[in-house]
Amino acid sequence: MESGLRLPLVYNTSAYDSLDSLALMDGVVDIYMPDFKFWDPESARRYAKATDYPEAARRAIREMHRQVGPLVIDEQGVALRGVLLRHLIMPGGVAGTTEIMNWISRELGPATYVNVMAQYHPAGSVTEGQFPEINRCISPRELEQAVDAFRSAGLSRLDHESPLVHLF
Repeated sequence: MESGLRLPLVYNTSAYDSLDSLALMDGVVDIYMPDFKFWDPESARRYAKATDYPEAARRAIREMHRQVGPLVIDEQGVALRGVLLRHLIMPGGVAGTTEIMNWISRELGPATYVNVMAQYHPAGSVTEGQFPEINRCISPRELEQAVDAFRSAGLSRLDHESPLVHLF
């Protein structure tokens, strides 16, 4: 019988990872927590200065999922292994939430655990006027649209700690 403490190794990432670096983590990382920030290359260029981000993120997230599969949670609610994918809702739909939810369901499967984050708050160059279109928090309607996109995509595992669960 084993004794001692066994903690899963968690990799928290923007998903802007190379496949080479992910290959080095295969068999080492237990839980991947990638963000999927932007669907559209133009939004990624404008807000993150990385036109290739959407395609790089899709490749990386697919590889993470290949390595560890969907999130497995024990009877106490503790994550043991898998992918917990996060997506931040942004004002005006600039992140491409609907497209991202559809991709998650189609490419990773409807059992993918998704944390739809509603806490966007403008700061830095956004509040200095560089990006007026996102210089506000998300609206209740935008939050509702994100939940609708999640459900319409056929996804079923929403983060239980998400503010979405308490609002809907």
